[in-house]
Amino acid sequence: MQPSLADVLRALGDKIEEQGLNTWQLRTLSAIKHCRTAALGGHIDACDSCGNISISYNSCRNRHCPKCQGKNKEDWIQARQAELLPVPYFHVVFTLPDTLNSLAMHQTKLVYDTLFDATWQTLQLFSKNKGLQMGMIAVLHTWGQNLSLHPHLHCIVPGGGVGHHQEWQNIRKDGKFLFPVKALSKVFRAIYCKILAQKEPVAYQSIRKELWAKNWVVFAKKPFGSSKSVIEYLGRYTHKIAISNHRIIAVNEQTTTFSYKDYRQGGIKKTMTLSNEEFIRRFALHILPKRFVK
Repeated sequence: MQPSLADVLRALGDKIEEQGLNTWQLRTLSAIKHCRTAALGGHIDACDSCGNISISYNSCRNRHCPKCQGKNKEDWIQARQAELLPVPYFHVVFTLPDTLNSLAMHQTKLVYDTLFDATWQTLQLFSKNKGLQMGMIAVLHTWGQNLSLHPHLHCIVPGGGVGHHQEWQNIRKDGKFLFPVKALSKVFRAIYCKILAQKEPVAYQSIRKELWAKNWVVFAKKPFGSSKSVIEYLGRYTHKIAISNHRIIAVNEQTTTFSYKDYRQGGIKKTMTLSNEEFIRRFALHILPKRFVK
């Protein structure tokens, strides 16, 4: 039987209260633990023709639950299909440096809201220099393959915008990204730091030197082949959680073993074993604040 995140939580038991998690994280983990069990109640389905009766337990419907994302993903994709334009789309990823990890753990909403703001302002600045109004669809991810904290924003950006006369203009047609990546990185860093200094000046001053000493990373890919390709991409990324059950290999009373890809070594697949306490601590890093739109 496939081990699951719920199995890790059951193995950890009451020790979870000793992990220093906040109330919202504990509520989320409790929902995942009890998803599709008698604890959440259930319902009976009966066939009018053959009389067959089946009992199903209710889902928790929590967005962090690995069992509950399939239908949510499909509904979201259907809603986005109507918004796509018949133009080239690019995939851009804006990543925060690890200098901000400590602040992200203690002021999660502040750091992630600022990531969205700085990314949007950066793209808008570059598009306005071209005399265009652009748009984007952005999805927040906060994890690396080994469940470490790695906040980054996946963006789908149209390869053009609306000009002063309300006509559509493609920015470039040579198959390269529409803006220089190194310039994007520098402007993104400057805008993020400016917003952070305004919102949280004390925290900003304490890490200012480290933030400016690092080269911030903006990654860009060539355009998608079609609107269908954009939808397929979004389907993979929109409702991902920090780890899916199929990556969990084994769970016992003390440890959890899971698979991950080591991108520093060309994406080679490896396994990692952590204590149940450490595994859940890392997973809890990626539980977003209540009502936060990712």
